[in-house]
Amino acid sequence: MTVRHVTPAAAMFKGASGNTLVGDVYGEEGPPVLLLHGGGQTRHAWKKTGDLIARLGRVAYAVDQRGHGDSEWVADGAYEYTDFAADARVLADTLAERGGVRPAVVGASLGGMAALIANSQPGKPQHFSALVLVDITPRVDVEGVSKIQGFMRAKLREGFGSIAEAADAVAAYLPHRPRPRSHEGLKKNLRLHPDGRWRWHWDPRFIEGNRRIGAGSADIERALVEAAQRITIPTLLVRGGSSELVQEAHAKDFLKLVPHAEYADVGGARHMVAGDRNDQFADAIKSFLSRLKE
Repeated sequence: MTVRHVTPAAAMFKGASGNTLVGDVYGEEGPPVLLLHGGGQTRHAWKKTGDLIARLGRVAYAVDQRGHGDSEWVADGAYEYTDFAADARVLADTLAERGGVRPAVVGASLGGMAALIANSQPGKPQHFSALVLVDITPRVDVEGVSKIQGFMRAKLREGFGSIAEAADAVAAYLPHRPRPRSHEGLKKNLRLHPDGRWRWHWDPRFIEGNRRIGAGSADIERALVEAAQRITIPTLLVRGGSSELVQEAHAKDFLKLVPHAEYADVGGARHMVAGDRNDQFADAIKSFLSRLKE
C-alpha cells in the first residue's frame, strides 16, 4: 500500500525578541506538537516526523530556531540557551492560544535543551503537555560535545566550493550513514553566498566564542538538572544507542531525576537519531504520542 505524504503549509511566528521564526505545519486538525531541531540543523530535519505526526491525527509545527534556516538572524547575536528557551516558551503560548490546548514538544539536542528550560520555570505552570527529548540529557559526554563542535566550526567562515564538497565533509563525519542519492536534502542546510561559496544555513555567531552545543558548562548543567527535577508532564527520552553525546549512564541519571519518564534506546543510531534510524525513532514517537490523554 502506498502511503500518501502530507504536504506542509508554510507558517511564520514571532519569537521572544520579536524575531521572525519560519516553520512548516503538517496536518490540519488535532492537538499541536512543536518540533525543535538540533544546533546547526533546520526544520527540514523533521520532514518524516512531521508527516508521521499528521497521520496520527495531530498537527506538527516544525520551526527553524533563531539564527537557523529561514528564521531571522538576531541582530544582537543572542544565542544563549535561555534565548532559545524564551522562543520555545512563546511558541508554546502561541500554539496553545490557537489550538486551545498546550502543545507537546519534541526537541533534539539544542531543541531539547530549549524545551526543557522553557517548560520548567520555578513556580509557574509547565508550558507543554508532554516532552520528548531526543539524545539530550542535563549531563553529556564532553568529548562528544567537542567532536560535534569541531565539525560545525571546520568550514564555518570558509564554506564549500560546491554542494558535493559539503556532502563529502558530511560523509566523512558520518561514515556509518549511507550517502543519499541526491544532494537536495543537504542543499536545504546550505546558503549560496555572493562569492560563490556554500555555507551552512545558520548564523556563525551561534557557535563562535565559548558557546557550547551540549550541556557542557556547570551553570547550564545545573539549570537543566533543576528543570528536569520539576518535570511533571509525560516525558520520553530517546537515546541513540551509539550516541557520541549521551551515554547509557547519562540516560540512567536522567531517569533518576525524572522517575516517571519513559525511555527508548534506538540501537545503531548516533546523535542524530531520526536521521540514522528513522523507522525505530518513528515507532518510539508514535507509541508515546498515541498514549497521551488530551
